[in-house]
Amino acid sequence: MSLADILDPLQQPLVTVLDTPVSWTEVLGFGSGALCVWLVARQHIANWPIGIANNVFFILLFAQAGLYADAGLQIVFITLAAYGWWTWTHGGGPGTTTLPVRRTTRTEWAWLLAAGVVGAAGITLLLSRATDSTVPFWDALTTSLSLMATYGQCRKRLESWWLWIAADVVYIPLYAHKGLYLTSLLYAGFLALCIVGLRNWHRDLTARTARPLEVAAA
Repeated sequence: MSLADILDPLQQPLVTVLDTPVSWTEVLGFGSGALCVWLVARQHIANWPIGIANNVFFILLFAQAGLYADAGLQIVFITLAAYGWWTWTHGGGPGTTTLPVRRTTRTEWAWLLAAGVVGAAGITLLLSRATDSTVPFWDALTTSLSLMATYGQCRKRLESWWLWIAADVVYIPLYAHKGLYLTSLLYAGFLALCIVGLRNWHRDLTARTARPLEVAAA
C-alpha cells in the first residue's frame, strides 16, 4: 500500500457546504484546530501534540487548494511546536516547570516586525514567480503573521494573541475565496477563541504581577 492509497480517503468528500464538497481532511483539520486553540487559551500543554496533528491535516488541505505558503508553513509550525512544547515545560527557570505569561519586549517587537516585513515581501515574490498561486500577497501576509504569533505563543508572550487575531481577520475571507468554507468558519471560531485566550492570559499576567505587590504590602 502506497502513501497515496492511505491519503486518498482523507481527501474524499464527506459533506457538501454551499454546493462545495468538504473533505475528511478539512473536517479533521477543523476539529483538531479548534481543540488546539481552546487548549492554548487554557495554557494546557496538550495543545502542542494536538497542534502537530492539525498541521499534518492542513498540509494536505492547503497543498490541494493551491495555498502553497500555508502548506509549507505547517512544516515550520511542526518544528516550532516541538520548540514550544519544550519551552512550556522547561522555560520557566530553575525550580519551576511552568513558563509564565509575559509581555513582548521592545527588542522582540523590533525583531518580529522586521522579520515579518522581510518575510512577507520575500514569500510574495517567491509565490508570484515560482507557483500558480492566485493570492500570493495575502498568502504571504498570513504566513508571516502566523509565524510571528507562533513565536510569541512558544514564549507565552501576551501580544501573540493580537498577532493571531490580525492573521485570522485575513484568513477568514481568504479561505472563503478559495472555497474552503469549513476552514473559513473554523478561523472565525479561532478569532473568538483568540479573544478568550487574550483575556485569560491577560488575567493570568495581572494576577501574577499583583502577587509581589500584595506580599510587599503585607
